[in-house]
Amino acid sequence: MRVTNGPNESVVMVTTGDRTSETDLIDRLRNGDESAFTWLVDTYSPSLKRLALVFVSVDAVAEEVVQETWLAVLTGIGRFEGRSSLKTWLFKILTNRAKTRAVREKRTVRFSELGLEEEDGPAVSPERFLPSDHPSFPGHWSIPPHPWSGVAEQAVLRRETMEVLRRGLEKLPRLQRTVVTLRDVDGWPAHEVCAALELSEANQRVLLHRGRSRLRSILETYFAEDA
Repeated sequence: MRVTNGPNESVVMVTTGDRTSETDLIDRLRNGDESAFTWLVDTYSPSLKRLALVFVSVDAVAEEVVQETWLAVLTGIGRFEGRSSLKTWLFKILTNRAKTRAVREKRTVRFSELGLEEEDGPAVSPERFLPSDHPSFPGHWSIPPHPWSGVAEQAVLRRETMEVLRRGLEKLPRLQRTVVTLRDVDGWPAHEVCAALELSEANQRVLLHRGRSRLRSILETYFAEDA
C-alpha cells in the first residue's frame, strides 16, 4: 500500500490481506493522515450502508449509523489491538451501532427472525427434481439448469440484464441479499462475511446458495423470454 499526503496525489488501494500494508494504513490513521481516512470512507461506506439496512429499514437512519461508525473509528483507532483485520473491526462496529439504533427505533430485527425469514420456500422448485421413489435416480435433476450459451453470457453484461439482476437482488430476503451482495458484489471472502454478520460458516454457505439459486432462476426466465 502507498498512501500519499500530497495535495494532488491519491490514496492507492490497500489489500487488507497484506498485513504489512494494513499495519501501514493503521499507523497513518493513528497519525491523523486525512488521505488514509478518506480512502477508507470511500472504499467501505457503500457496504456499510447495505449492512446497516439489514437492521434498520429507513435509509436516513442507515446513513446516520454509518456516520456514527466513522466517528467511532476516528475516536477508537488508537485502541485498535489488531486481533482481527481492520475491515472486520470496522464492520463489527457498524453491526453494534446498527443493533443499538434498531432497539432505539423500536425496529429490532433479531438474526434468529431473519433466519426464519429465509425458510419461505425452496431455492429451486422441487418440480425440477425426480421424486425420492424414482427407480434409478431419486432426487436427481428432472429439469436440469439450462446451459448458458456464449450469447447468454454476453447478455449478462448488458445494462438491461444487470437491471433484472438488481431487481432480483432487491427481492431476496434481507439476509440472503446481504450475503450475496457482500460475497458477489463487494468480493468479500466467506470468513469476513461470517464475522461481520455473526454467522456460522454453514449458515453463510446456505444463504449464499439460496440467494444465488434464486438469481439464476430469474436469469433463466429472463433469457427464455428474451429468446
